[in-house]
Order: sequence, then C-alpha cells, then structure tokens
Amino acid sequence: MAEAEASEPNDPNAMALATTGADGLPDVRVVLLKGVDARGFVFYTNVDSAKGDELRENPQAALVLHWKSLRRQIRARGPVTPVTAEEADAYFASRARDSRIGAHASRQSRPLADRATLEQAVAAVAERYGEGPVPRPENWTGFRIAPVAIEFWQDGPFRLHDRVRFTRDGEAWRGARLYP
Repeated sequence: MAEAEASEPNDPNAMALATTGADGLPDVRVVLLKGVDARGFVFYTNVDSAKGDELRENPQAALVLHWKSLRRQIRARGPVTPVTAEEADAYFASRARDSRIGAHASRQSRPLADRATLEQAVAAVAERYGEGPVPRPENWTGFRIAPVAIEFWQDGPFRLHDRVRFTRDGEAWRGARLYP
C-alpha cells in the first residue's frame, strides 16, 4: 500500500467491490478501502444502498485493488460483517464535514429527480446542523471482509504473470503459486 500511495496519482485505496444479492446476479462498483488489518478489509457505506441491500441478503464479497502504475493487484474474498459502532463513529468523525453532511443528504442508490433536489437536501442538512457536530447517520456504517483467500498478482513479461494465492486453513494460511 505504501508503494501504491507513492505511485498512484489518485485514490491508491480504490478497490472494486463485488457483491451478490438474492437474485444471484453479481454487482461490482469501486469503493475506498479505509482499513486493513489481520481481521480483514474495511469500507464504509450507507446500509440502504444497493451494496447494503446485497450484503444483507448475502453477506459475502470479493474485492480487487489494482495499481496500474505498479502493474500489481490484490484480490480477496470472504464473509462480510459490520464493523462496531465505535469503529464507524471514529471513521465518520474523521471525514470532511461536507462528506458527513452528504452522508445525511444522500439516499444512496435510490432514484434522484435532478441534481437540484440533491443540492437542496445538502443545504437543508447543513442548515440543520449549523456549525455544530454532524453525527453519524444510523444507516451509515462500515463492513469488514474477512478473507478466506487472498491472491497477489504481478505483471510479467509476455503475459507470464506472477500469481500467489493464500487460502485460510483454520488459523493458518496455505500458499500456492498459480499459473498465469
């Protein structure tokens, strides 16, 4: 990640997130990775969004971090659980004030009549909170993907890429080199 932060011009923490709802159709979008540790990969969203609906119906996901400048990517997949309220509160408080206001104003993934409607909602939320604190909305939290598999990919000459996959085996990980 440190190498990506040094070489990627924008959002080195951008990751493609794939979820699947009750209909079985996969859905993918780009979100921002906001935390990673031994427990997994964390992102934040409105739980009433399409991804929130899909995670409620099928709490599993896959992700890809792709760093074109480094010619590398990381893939992971696993079950998804909400972060604690304390984790969500702490991250929400770290966001820019306008982003916190936007989280209240947006009915994420729902139909929007026009841009003016969104701008009016943002203005109403900004007026409601004035200069005071903007609390985390109840329908906004984080999710943690606890990987059962992680694959590291690095570009190779003549499409002979280097791939290594680690699969969880209880508390341990087993590694295997893969054909490109």
